[in-house]
Amino acid sequence: MTTTRSPSMHRLGAVMVLGLSLALPACGGGGGGGTDTTTSTSGVSTDDTSTTSTTTTGDTATTSPTSTTTTDGPTASTTPTSTATTDDTTASTTSTTTGGTERSLSFFVSSTGSPTGNLGGLEGADQRCQDLADAVGAGDKTWHAYLSVEKGPDDQPVHAKDRIGAGPWYNAALVMLAADLTELHTLDGDPDLFLDENGEKVPGQWQGSPAPNEHDILTGTNKDGTVAAGLTCADWTSEDSTLFAQVGHSDGLGPMGSDAEQYRSWNSVHESGGCNDTAPKGGAGRVYCFAVD
Repeated sequence: MTTTRSPSMHRLGAVMVLGLSLALPACGGGGGGGTDTTTSTSGVSTDDTSTTSTTTTGDTATTSPTSTTTTDGPTASTTPTSTATTDDTTASTTSTTTGGTERSLSFFVSSTGSPTGNLGGLEGADQRCQDLADAVGAGDKTWHAYLSVEKGPDDQPVHAKDRIGAGPWYNAALVMLAADLTELHTLDGDPDLFLDENGEKVPGQWQGSPAPNEHDILTGTNKDGTVAAGLTCADWTSEDSTLFAQVGHSDGLGPMGSDAEQYRSWNSVHESGGCNDTAPKGGAGRVYCFAVD
């Protein structure tokens, strides 16, 4: 029996074959293209992420000494500045914290004095300073009285400024009196600065001061720290009423609390009432004491 296929069936088979042949290349090519596209997209994404990560890492690793990126440059510059600021602050704090050790007592007005201008010479006056310092725990230093004499070793004058060290000097409150000799000799008297070894203010002309006035401090010295000729009570060995000593005002004040220029000097204001008695005019035979070392 012979089978006869209709023309419509031939057309259907041809269409199916054609469709299959078209589908196969499209699937293979499309798959490759899809994979390439995906790979490319993934690569861009990864590169972008990597770039961002690297930048972020660069900014974060600003302290790395091996960093050479442009971003690290400014950051590295900022980092040392920050470190320097921290170091400066620390040093300042350390200085303040350890200031109590460094700023030990190195100056005071003697709390005791002599009724006359006979102090036992420079040696006797220095010993007074040394003993008073020792009483408050500062006797490990060498102390000298701020006094001038006309005839020292080899009959040469001795100036007060040359026998007290180079500074700086601190009072009993650990406040700096002066940093050096130059600064010291530009000062005016001040009741809150010129304290005795116990940290007490010297009775004077300041408001509320107890009596009697004792602000006249023996120096025998001019304002520049040199000897005041004829005003040293025979180099601190005489009780003669016809001899005198130059004195300064520890509070820098005059009668009725006057702060006129003529009363301000801490080391040289006027002559004493006489070497026989240090009390007249407002004294008590006190001296200024300085640590030499």
